Amino acid sequence: MVKMGVRSVCCILLVSLLKSSSAHNDFFTSIGHMTDLLNTEKDLVTSLKDYIKAEESKLEQVKQWAEKLDALTATATQDPEGFLGHPVNAFKLMKRLNTEWGEVEDLVLKDMSDGFISNLTIQRQYFPNNEDQTGAAKALLRLQDTYQLDTQTISSGDLPGVTKGLPFKSTMTVEDCFELGKIAYSDADYYHTELWMAQALKQLDEGEESSVEVVTVLDYLSYSVYQQGELERALDHTKRLLSVDPEHQRALGNLKYFDYQLAKQKEAEKEQSVKEESKKEPEKKAGNGGYLPEKRKYEQLCRGHGVRMSPRRQRRLHCRYYNSNRHPFYIIGPVKQEDEWDRPRIIRYHDIITEKEMEKVKELAKPRLRRATVHDPQTGKLTTAQYRVSKSAWLAAYEHPVVDRINQRIEDITGLDVKTAEELQVANYGVGGQYEPHFDFGRKDEPDAFKELGTGNRIATWLFYMSDVAAGGATVFTEVGAAVKPMKGSAVFWYNLFPSGEGDYSTRHAACPVLLGNKWVSNKWIHERGQEFRRPCGLKEAD
Repeated sequence: MVKMGVRSVCCILLVSLLKSSSAHNDFFTSIGHMTDLLNTEKDLVTSLKDYIKAEESKLEQVKQWAEKLDALTATATQDPEGFLGHPVNAFKLMKRLNTEWGEVEDLVLKDMSDGFISNLTIQRQYFPNNEDQTGAAKALLRLQDTYQLDTQTISSGDLPGVTKGLPFKSTMTVEDCFELGKIAYSDADYYHTELWMAQALKQLDEGEESSVEVVTVLDYLSYSVYQQGELERALDHTKRLLSVDPEHQRALGNLKYFDYQLAKQKEAEKEQSVKEESKKEPEKKAGNGGYLPEKRKYEQLCRGHGVRMSPRRQRRLHCRYYNSNRHPFYIIGPVKQEDEWDRPRIIRYHDIITEKEMEKVKELAKPRLRRATVHDPQTGKLTTAQYRVSKSAWLAAYEHPVVDRINQRIEDITGLDVKTAEELQVANYGVGGQYEPHFDFGRKDEPDAFKELGTGNRIATWLFYMSDVAAGGATVFTEVGAAVKPMKGSAVFWYNLFPSGEGDYSTRHAACPVLLGNKWVSNKWIHERGQEFRRPCGLKEAD
């Protein structure tokens, strides 16, 4: 009864923990929320170990009973009549067969898994779903493309930023690689299907034990290669498949079909120009297709390439102690200000938010984190988007003195009125978390973007970095080639609008996918209303 009571209390505690932390889906969009899943898994392992101990205890009792009877029957069968001639032996035989063997039967039939199964059943409803698994898989594919990583690098866990001896470095099994390939296949992404099926095959060829069969991998591999127009390689994979399983019906059909198509292709090649033939290769390298020039520029900046600023312009960037136009507070303790870029002017403020403040902001935001949304220019409503993978929460000044103090600090340093600004938005990025190129301000073709707020357009952006990121996660400005790396405790600031009120299109920016680490940011979008005398309008459009 005591054990059952303890188990019940544990179940209640686990359920309440899960309800408070895991009631929301889209786990893959926030590392912060995924940490709760680790605690859930740890508790499940503890529950599983308790079940194993119970089973071992049961088996030990059965074993002791068997050993005792083994010795007894060995002696008794040497002289059965003599053994049973002793009245106590005869009585005990009757007792054992009538009573004790029934007890052994009950013990053997006793199900020790009830506690664990009920616990697991309760918790399973809070587990990640197929969408989360698919989202995490696609995040790996996105990281692979953005940072130009080969499958071996990802499978071995040797990602950029991973230091030697890191305790949580993880490798991928054949099953993991195969699963990634299958998810790509389900999206008709044959480029990534080929890459990951080839990696799974490589690890199988190297002798890794797996429940995934070579035949199955080759089946996917040959078809994905065929879909990319490479008939000869598809034929080679099919022949290898048949060497393993000569009766494979689909492969036998494919062999004839590929042979026929290859003969037709060779005949057609004689009549085709070299120019037409060369069109295939760039298509394959593009992977999923749809890579626009801006997309390539964005990925180059994320990799640390393509940043273009002349030495002459670089010499104009400076660091300084800033007192915010002789603000009384900052005359005593000026802030560290650094020029990150000149046009548009992007300024970084170092050590501008304390560790305690950052932890309090995260603590307030974490229970309210929801999948981040974007404005749909067609409907004017907020919606989730595949190009923004994070969770966010909004904190009002009245909710906690720390939030109020942060807002006041932003106002004091920028000189802008934050009373008409949006609430402090806190964001935590998920697996491969990113936000593709976008503008913070509403364009002319989005006249109703912030109409419901009644405070005008977003004049400026203030962005806090509340964590360091081991690799990836930079904020890049695709129009000008700037890249700003996350630096815990710092903040960057830029104007989205010219003094004339016209949008500055050079502020188009993006959050690069987080390759390694956990990225927390918070931002304040400051609006036009209330800035009339703090930032007077210019007479020219580009002023």
